[in-house]
Amino acid sequence: QVQLVESGGGLVQAGGSLRLSCVVSGGTFNAYALGWFRQAPGEEREFVTGMSWSGVNTYIADSVKGRFTISRDNAKNTVYLQMNSLKPEDTSLYYCAAVVRRRVTSNYLPAKDEYDSWGQGTQVTVSS
Repeated sequence: QVQLVESGGGLVQAGGSLRLSCVVSGGTFNAYALGWFRQAPGEEREFVTGMSWSGVNTYIADSVKGRFTISRDNAKNTVYLQMNSLKPEDTSLYYCAAVVRRRVTSNYLPAKDEYDSWGQGTQVTVSS
């Protein structure tokens, strides 16, 4: 089975930056489409950003466009979420996710409900 472990969350002032990391183990990292989700209390889980297997196609939510960036370091089997210009409304529990069970073409960008493997989550709190 595949494991995903997030880290890098914490408390930051509005306007600051954080970089979340997610280490993927137990499978072939390069074969997976990857993404980040977040969920705040009382709200539905939001699909923040995603990336196809090839890395060519990406999705970015309007709420974070221009501020957040997804990237991958294959040598470290790690996917990152760089978060800049953080706002109080970014406060949430952040999860990394992967499409593992389904084999997809290299340029396929999965929809929100296609992700099947999840990390434990890391808390991000932005003060005003």
